[in-house]
Amino acid sequence: MIDDTQPVFGRVLTAMVTPFTADGSETDYAQVARLAAHLVDDLGNDGLIINGTTGESPTTSDAEKRNILDAVVTAVGDRASVVAGVGTFSTQHSIQLARQAADVGADGVLVVTPYYSRPPLDALEDHFLAVADATELPVMLYDIPHRAGIEIPESMLIRLDAHPRIRAVKDAKGSIVSSSVVMANTNLAYYAGDDAYLLPLLSVGGVGVVGTSTHFTAPAAREIIDHFLAGRIDDAVLANRHALPAFQGVFATQGCMMVKETLAARGFDVGPCRAPMGSAPEDAVHRYVNLLEALGYGA
Repeated sequence: MIDDTQPVFGRVLTAMVTPFTADGSETDYAQVARLAAHLVDDLGNDGLIINGTTGESPTTSDAEKRNILDAVVTAVGDRASVVAGVGTFSTQHSIQLARQAADVGADGVLVVTPYYSRPPLDALEDHFLAVADATELPVMLYDIPHRAGIEIPESMLIRLDAHPRIRAVKDAKGSIVSSSVVMANTNLAYYAGDDAYLLPLLSVGGVGVVGTSTHFTAPAAREIIDHFLAGRIDDAVLANRHALPAFQGVFATQGCMMVKETLAARGFDVGPCRAPMGSAPEDAVHRYVNLLEALGYGA
């Protein structure tokens, strides 16, 4: 559900992990629905990113992706935006996943830069346009050069803004100047793709966050945004300083590993990560669980 009074997908979104059974062999759809409801109803997320990197999309089949998305749309689709990760390094496969997401009832799609293959720039632009043309869903581009191997150039982002369905960017480029240039020349809604990047991005025109630690810290992200939008800049800075250890601590090891282990410690039966991911070190999980408690981010 997209709220027209908010930025296209809302302001606080979590890139949700995918619960599996105890041996990791199957998706646990009951826990998928339970976790989605918790994130929306208990923590106040405006939206969820499903089947993204934190959702271990490289390890799930297309049928699983469809059923995961369906479980989330059924559980929370009437009160939060549900955005499906559909980006791959195959244009045709990405188109198929986008159409599947539209069929299931997603509110939008997240399209990451094609990774590993490093297409030339003209082919990269064609890829984004082809996926955007495949459905009527609004598109969030995912600019994450340290994973994809290439960035989306500023000039390309400015051109892509002309497409009526390319509406937002999940920004993990880490260049506040580059992001500022694009926002100054487009209507693209910029979401921080790194939790700790939220306040800096807001300061130059960003609208919100697609987070990982927001499995636990969504209220903190909301507080920072609310203070900033109300002009309480000093309060926003203080709230950010308070939350920063939690925003960063989730990446003490690989993000989806830390989230799953922390959720398990809090009574959410989300199962293990699938290979090649493993288990987060026990001492790192213990430190993060204690950190969340000390900062006031309870279960």
